[in-house]
Amino acid sequence: MLTKRINSLSPSLTIAISTLAGELKAQGKDILSFSAGEPDFGTPQVIKEEAIKAINEGFTRYTPVPGIPELLEAIAAKLKRDNNLDYKPSQIIASNGAKHSLFNIMQALIEEGDEVIIPSPYWVTYPELVTYSGGKSVIIETQDSDGFKITPEQLKAAITPKTKMLILTSPSNPTGAVYTREELAALGKVLENTDIWVVSDEMYEKLIYDGTFTATASVSDDMYRRTITVNGLSKSVAMTGWRFGYLASANEELVAAMKKLQSQSTSNICSITQKAAIAGLDGRADADIEMMREAFKKRRDLAVALFNEDENLSVLSPAGAFYLFVNIKKVSNDSMQFCKDLLSEKGVAVVPGVGFGSEGYFRFSFASSEEQIKEGIARIRAFCKTIK
Repeated sequence: MLTKRINSLSPSLTIAISTLAGELKAQGKDILSFSAGEPDFGTPQVIKEEAIKAINEGFTRYTPVPGIPELLEAIAAKLKRDNNLDYKPSQIIASNGAKHSLFNIMQALIEEGDEVIIPSPYWVTYPELVTYSGGKSVIIETQDSDGFKITPEQLKAAITPKTKMLILTSPSNPTGAVYTREELAALGKVLENTDIWVVSDEMYEKLIYDGTFTATASVSDDMYRRTITVNGLSKSVAMTGWRFGYLASANEELVAAMKKLQSQSTSNICSITQKAAIAGLDGRADADIEMMREAFKKRRDLAVALFNEDENLSVLSPAGAFYLFVNIKKVSNDSMQFCKDLLSEKGVAVVPGVGFGSEGYFRFSFASSEEQIKEGIARIRAFCKTIK
């Protein structure tokens, strides 16, 4: 009855784990969840006030498909101010979260048999969207020893005549790895004289703890032309439920095609969200962003220290995002079973590394209070002692 393409999709493992943890908690069980990929802070007041104002002023009708002019101008201004990237409003589309932006990109560019290079560990949605679009994921494996970042040599070796796209994520979900300008430029050199697109997912851009952030499209003119920048406000200003993401590309033909697709699928994103998002882009929420970043950094340092005190566990300190990718190879090479047993026996929810393409790890979100982090890691360490 169902189509081949819909049957090719797997449910999101992160959402499944978070849902199960929520159900157990609702049953009265003592559950600590470190599985969700969202901040535990509220949306900044200045953003909420803009939404209330929009509602009270009756801004509740359809808008242009890619977004209202003032929103697109705010995105363009942000890209210029923060990333030194020049995009016209006509080269930008606001979508229902960055996931929607990625879906539009894949549907517009990937055809049957096209290959998409994806470094692992990867965000769970990337290979699913490639498969749904008829493409084939080509995985480049990374690990602790290389900082979970691919090298130019690995990229060159993965390229074939069928390669259509490379997906880069910096800062990374799930590892928090951040590519330097020099590393991005070196990858860009490999791509010169090819027709390979680069999709740069920069959703965690504002959550940097070590070093500085570099936008992929900013490292060279060649990378600017081939890169589709994807970003949003879900992580930086805690707007996960508002569903706001955007993409930008210098290729007018591609942008026009994605506008056409969005016009026949969702049309514009929520009008209220569009008005509110402007306040998250133009600097009015910067103090809130910095407050969250500082809190996350403190939690990162706490969690890394606690995990690395245990001889059974190890973790690299992430340069960005709000996740730890914890190595459990000393106690288990079955991360799915490990996480199921951990939830059942200790009431702690984390996401198995196998869902991100890397066995022998789990993802731990430190978007929780320090008290919960301490208690959660204590339970995890106690659990590991029972299976050693």
